[in-house]
Amino acid sequence: MAGRECYHCKQWVEEGEAHDCWTTTEAALTADLSEDLQAAWERLRETAAGFGDQRIYASHNSIMFSRKACYFFVRPKRKYLELCIFLGRTERAPQVKRAMQSSKSKIAHIVHIMHRDHVEAPITDWLQEAFEYGGGAAAAEKSVEGAVPRRASLAKKKKKKKSRTRGVRQTTKRRSSRR
Repeated sequence: MAGRECYHCKQWVEEGEAHDCWTTTEAALTADLSEDLQAAWERLRETAAGFGDQRIYASHNSIMFSRKACYFFVRPKRKYLELCIFLGRTERAPQVKRAMQSSKSKIAHIVHIMHRDHVEAPITDWLQEAFEYGGGAAAAEKSVEGAVPRRASLAKKKKKKKSRTRGVRQTTKRRSSRR
């Protein structure tokens, strides 16, 4: 009985048998969930799919929801569904377990869903906001509103740098002339 143990999933694979433990599906990730979590997952997916055109796919241990970029994902756990919602601001609410900066413009909010009834406002409102923000429209508006033209900001930096170097050069000349 020749075979090997897969390094990633620790499953025994017979010699010559095809094995791809990286291929993950929504069904595989949600198969072992309890009835309450299954119902919560179905409601969550149905709600998010109703927002509009997007891509929903499984990746490793998560189910991703994305437009141009991922706007939220779900990690199915044994006792809850862990949502990671990307918003353009920090939300302080009892449902948010923690919030952390994930990029220059996005803050990741971790929310635990344990029952179908948890998938309602304000969580659905946050998902809708993340969907709209994740499309790129909000980021483009934000950068246009309060932005300083790039050339102007670069010119200011160069001016500061020149003034700093002039002071250094003058002091070194003074020191050398004193000697």
